[in-house]
Amino acid sequence: MSDADATAVVRPATRWMVLFRRWSWLPVLVVGAVLYELVRLTLVDTGDPLFVPTLILLGAAVVPVAFVAFISGRRLSFGVSGSLVGLTALLGGVVGVLVAGALESAALRSFGDLPVILVGLIEEMAKLLVPAAILVLFRRNRRSADGLLLGVAVGAGFAVLETMGYALVVLVGSDGDLSMVNGLLFDRGLLSPAAHMAWTGLAGAALWWAAIEHWRFRAVVRFVVVYLIVVALHAAWDSTGGGWAHAGLAVASLGLLVGTVHRLGTPARLRWARHGPGSLQAIGRLPARQPAP
Repeated sequence: MSDADATAVVRPATRWMVLFRRWSWLPVLVVGAVLYELVRLTLVDTGDPLFVPTLILLGAAVVPVAFVAFISGRRLSFGVSGSLVGLTALLGGVVGVLVAGALESAALRSFGDLPVILVGLIEEMAKLLVPAAILVLFRRNRRSADGLLLGVAVGAGFAVLETMGYALVVLVGSDGDLSMVNGLLFDRGLLSPAAHMAWTGLAGAALWWAAIEHWRFRAVVRFVVVYLIVVALHAAWDSTGGGWAHAGLAVASLGLLVGTVHRLGTPARLRWARHGPGSLQAIGRLPARQPAP
């Protein structure tokens, strides 16, 4: 078989793979929403509390998982595997929640009060611990898009665990009022991409860029500035009661994330236009076999 024939065989499969990756978030969202509603109806019909953990897990996880799939389907130059993204979401979420909870509890005992700016500093730092460890372990083929994707994944894991905790507190405090639990799950799930996920994605991309630039002064300053912006958004979010204030902060956070994705994706879009979806670089993936770090 000639090279031209091989290309003709490979490219259609690659095109379908690209389309699947680009739109995989949609079936994740739809199937997850359907499963959540089925569990909710079953719980209401049977009154069996055995379904409550499943309801809370699905309600907390569907939107964050779909948003991670959405980001991973963009035309960016990713060098991390899906398994690493999933592991980062799990470890980053657990480590972030534990570290943030421990530090906030210690600060509360020491100061008697916890300013929202301190909460933002602690939580945004805690969410970056696992991405920073990955950055140290993987020293080759670093890409800013990897930092963005892993940051979004950690933000998803953190948001899921935090939402599950809040839902359990509301369930107990309301004597099992499912309408209050459903409302909390809907609100936090809908806003999670514009909160923890966007903030950690922005900080992760800036952290990766600083590493790619070999920690030059200008790159480090940019990371610090981005981190402080993220902390300010977090603090502003916690200090407001919701409504239009949260809507404005959500627009600002997602706007910054979209701008970052667009900037990181510009080279890949140029390669896409020149070489089509058959180019692995345009797809945003590296070949599977890479030298070990």
